[in-house]
Amino acid sequence: MPDDVDLGLSSPEADQDLFEMANLYPRDTGLPMTIWVSPRRHAHHDVRIRVCTTPGDQMDANNTATVAVRPQPRVLHGVLSPNYAVAVSAWVGLNEGALVDYWNGVTSTVGFVNRLAKLTWEGQPSAIR
Repeated sequence: MPDDVDLGLSSPEADQDLFEMANLYPRDTGLPMTIWVSPRRHAHHDVRIRVCTTPGDQMDANNTATVAVRPQPRVLHGVLSPNYAVAVSAWVGLNEGALVDYWNGVTSTVGFVNRLAKLTWEGQPSAIR
Protein backbone atom coordinates (compact mmCIF):
# COMPACT_ATOMS: atom_id res chain seq x y z
CA MET A 1 0.00 0.00 0.00
CA PRO A 2 1.47 3.43 -0.89
CA ASP A 3 2.20 5.87 1.94
CA ASP A 4 -0.61 8.21 0.88
CA VAL A 5 -3.49 5.70 0.93
CA ASP A 6 -6.15 6.55 3.54
CA LEU A 7 -6.40 4.04 6.36
CA GLY A 8 -10.05 4.91 6.98
CA LEU A 9 -11.76 4.86 10.33
CA SER A 10 -15.22 3.61 9.44
CA SER A 11 -14.64 -0.14 9.22
CA PRO A 12 -14.62 -2.75 12.01
CA GLU A 13 -10.99 -3.47 11.07
CA ALA A 14 -10.06 0.19 11.59
CA ASP A 15 -11.83 0.20 14.97
CA GLN A 16 -9.83 -2.92 15.91
CA ASP A 17 -6.63 -1.18 14.74
CA LEU A 18 -7.26 1.72 17.13
CA PHE A 19 -8.06 -0.73 19.91
CA GLU A 20 -4.67 -2.39 19.42
CA MET A 21 -2.77 0.91 19.43
CA ALA A 22 -1.13 2.28 22.57
CA ASN A 23 -2.65 5.59 23.58
CA LEU A 24 -0.40 8.29 25.00
CA TYR A 25 -1.96 11.20 26.85
CA PRO A 26 -0.66 14.79 26.98
CA ARG A 27 0.90 14.14 30.41
CA ASP A 28 2.95 11.34 28.79
CA THR A 29 4.14 13.24 25.72
CA GLY A 30 4.00 16.97 26.47
CA LEU A 31 1.71 17.33 23.45
CA PRO A 32 -1.67 19.03 23.87
CA MET A 33 -3.55 15.97 22.62
CA THR A 34 -3.71 12.18 22.81
CA ILE A 35 -1.79 10.19 20.22
CA TRP A 36 -1.84 6.53 19.28
CA VAL A 37 1.15 4.41 18.29
CA SER A 38 1.40 0.78 17.27
CA PRO A 39 3.75 -1.91 16.06
CA ARG A 40 3.69 -2.61 12.31
CA ARG A 41 1.73 -5.88 12.45
CA HIS A 42 0.46 -6.35 8.87
CA ALA A 43 0.86 -2.77 7.63
CA HIS A 44 2.40 -2.22 4.21
CA HIS A 45 3.46 1.35 4.92
CA ASP A 46 6.17 2.97 7.02
CA VAL A 47 5.91 4.24 10.60
CA ARG A 48 2.84 6.35 11.37
CA ILE A 49 1.11 7.73 14.42
CA ARG A 50 -2.50 8.74 14.86
CA VAL A 51 -3.10 12.15 16.44
CA CYS A 52 -6.37 13.20 18.06
CA THR A 53 -7.27 16.68 16.82
CA THR A 54 -9.28 17.37 19.98
CA PRO A 55 -7.04 18.66 22.80
CA GLY A 56 -6.80 16.93 26.14
CA ASP A 57 -7.18 13.32 27.18
CA GLN A 58 -9.62 12.62 24.36
CA MET A 59 -9.61 9.41 22.34
CA ASP A 60 -12.00 10.51 19.61
CA ALA A 61 -11.42 8.21 16.63
CA ASN A 62 -13.58 10.46 14.44
CA ASN A 63 -11.27 13.47 14.91
CA THR A 64 -7.79 12.31 14.02
CA ALA A 65 -4.90 13.01 11.72
CA THR A 66 -2.42 10.41 10.50
CA VAL A 67 1.20 11.54 10.67
CA ALA A 68 4.08 9.81 8.91
CA VAL A 69 7.28 9.60 10.94
CA ARG A 70 9.83 9.19 8.13
CA PRO A 71 11.63 10.61 6.30
CA GLN A 72 10.27 13.64 8.17
CA PRO A 73 7.04 14.10 10.12
CA ARG A 74 4.15 15.09 7.85
CA VAL A 75 0.37 14.88 7.91
CA LEU A 76 -0.90 12.22 5.53
CA HIS A 77 -4.60 12.34 6.38
CA GLY A 78 -6.74 14.74 8.34
CA VAL A 79 -5.87 18.24 9.40
CA LEU A 80 -3.67 19.59 12.19
CA SER A 81 -3.51 23.26 13.08
CA PRO A 82 -0.10 24.80 12.34
CA ASN A 83 0.73 24.93 16.08
CA TYR A 84 -0.26 21.30 16.57
CA ALA A 85 1.73 20.25 13.48
CA VAL A 86 4.84 21.98 14.86
CA ALA A 87 4.40 20.31 18.26
CA VAL A 88 3.79 16.83 16.81
CA SER A 89 6.79 17.20 14.47
CA ALA A 90 9.00 18.23 17.39
CA TRP A 91 7.79 15.29 19.50
CA VAL A 92 8.33 12.82 16.65
CA GLY A 93 11.82 14.22 16.15
CA LEU A 94 12.62 13.62 19.81
CA ASN A 95 11.26 10.08 19.71
CA GLU A 96 11.90 8.81 16.19
CA GLY A 97 14.23 6.01 17.31
CA ALA A 98 11.77 4.74 19.90
CA LEU A 99 8.87 4.98 17.43
CA VAL A 100 10.77 3.06 14.75
CA ASP A 101 11.91 0.36 17.18
CA TYR A 102 8.36 -0.07 18.50
CA TRP A 103 7.00 -0.21 14.95
CA ASN A 104 9.55 -2.88 14.03
CA GLY A 105 8.86 -4.95 17.15
CA VAL A 106 12.34 -4.37 18.57
CA THR A 107 10.90 -3.05 21.85
CA SER A 108 7.80 -3.93 23.82
CA THR A 109 5.17 -1.35 24.75
CA VAL A 110 6.77 -0.99 28.19
CA GLY A 111 10.24 -0.57 26.66
CA PHE A 112 8.87 1.96 24.19
CA VAL A 113 7.16 4.04 26.88
CA ASN A 114 10.30 4.00 29.01
CA ARG A 115 12.31 5.46 26.11
CA LEU A 116 9.96 8.34 25.36
CA ALA A 117 11.11 11.92 25.73
CA LYS A 118 8.45 14.40 26.79
CA LEU A 119 8.11 17.56 24.72
CA THR A 120 9.17 20.64 26.67
CA TRP A 121 10.53 23.67 24.89
CA GLU A 122 10.84 27.39 25.33
CA GLY A 123 8.87 29.58 22.99
CA GLN A 124 6.14 26.97 22.74
CA PRO A 125 3.03 28.65 21.31
CA SER A 126 0.47 29.23 24.05
CA ALA A 127 -2.10 27.24 22.06
CA ILE A 128 -0.13 24.07 22.75
CA ARG A 129 0.83 24.61 26.39
